Amino acid sequence: MKVTWHTTALELAEPLRISRSVMARRDAVWIRIEQGGLRGWGEAVSSDYLGLPTDRIVHHLTAVRPLLERLPDPETAWEDPTTAGLTPELPAGVLAAVEAALLDLTGKRSGRAAHLMLGSPDAPAAVTARTIGIVAPVPAAAQAARLAVSGFTVLKIKAGSPDPAEDLARVDAVRTGAPEASLLLDPNGAWTERQAHELLPRFAALGVTAVEQPIAPGDHAALARVAKESPVPVIADEDAVSYEDAVALAGLVQGVNVKLAKCGGVRAAQRIHEALRGSGTELMLGCLTASSLGIAPAVHLADRARWVDLDGHLLLADDPWTGIGGRDGTVRPSGRAGLGVRRTEAEPRARATASAGLRDQGAAEAAAP
Repeated sequence: MKVTWHTTALELAEPLRISRSVMARRDAVWIRIEQGGLRGWGEAVSSDYLGLPTDRIVHHLTAVRPLLERLPDPETAWEDPTTAGLTPELPAGVLAAVEAALLDLTGKRSGRAAHLMLGSPDAPAAVTARTIGIVAPVPAAAQAARLAVSGFTVLKIKAGSPDPAEDLARVDAVRTGAPEASLLLDPNGAWTERQAHELLPRFAALGVTAVEQPIAPGDHAALARVAKESPVPVIADEDAVSYEDAVALAGLVQGVNVKLAKCGGVRAAQRIHEALRGSGTELMLGCLTASSLGIAPAVHLADRARWVDLDGHLLLADDPWTGIGGRDGTVRPSGRAGLGVRRTEAEPRARATASAGLRDQGAAEAAAP
């Protein structure tokens, strides 16, 4: 097998403001594993919050490449990830991306879509939430109205403004703009426990149906108290990074937000889903802002989740991959083998190549599925 990668920039259509930061762009490292003329692709995106800058991604890919390349085929690595150095010591985002490339290549070699390899006989099709950042009420209402016309029936509203009245006004405006939509709320841990107890009934009265991470992460007991008293389901996000976190939260909150870049990939997400079964805690599938390549593995698991929030590719100014839909409010695999995604353009937009001295990959090579 041959392993290469390159880095590109993903630009958002407009900056996304949440309670702790504003993001306008991030790096994506596209990993390619090749054998026999077929290529499997995965994507790792940089994240300051998760402590995964681009150079750290490249460092770990450099370390794992010789272990992958010594194996006879991707099936060996897929069936026994430890032989390829794919262990929990790798950053979760890197592990998830390499695993995705192996899943893609193995699927292409067998002619099977990824969801079949992951145990779902039918291709999942799931309604996804669409995020509205911290903006003023008037643009929030206008955005909600446009999204509703496009087919979105679930909207996720970011919260955590210094003055909670601004968040209440934003939610009220979104409800006015999209009166039939189901509303999720995400303060990204901005509230105190006392604020959560005070504010959640007011947001519920405005039509909010669930809330993600209302209080700062790090205190499961406090989050459990909020979940017990909340009039709407409480979904842990920043508190639910790993499999161990999810198990510790089972039965304490109504949901956990599983992001493949946090937990370590599709198989880790499957383990979490199994661990939560019967606990009263259900699965939300979330994502970081990424291209369709980065979101695709989670789409193949979407039938496991009560809540689906796989809209990261929809926030981009230009998604360089295609194959999971979403612009009508529903994500679904393309039906092609592997992850089912393809490049939307012929020329690579790489600004750095970190693979075995291959500074420039040819356009045809980069564009091949």
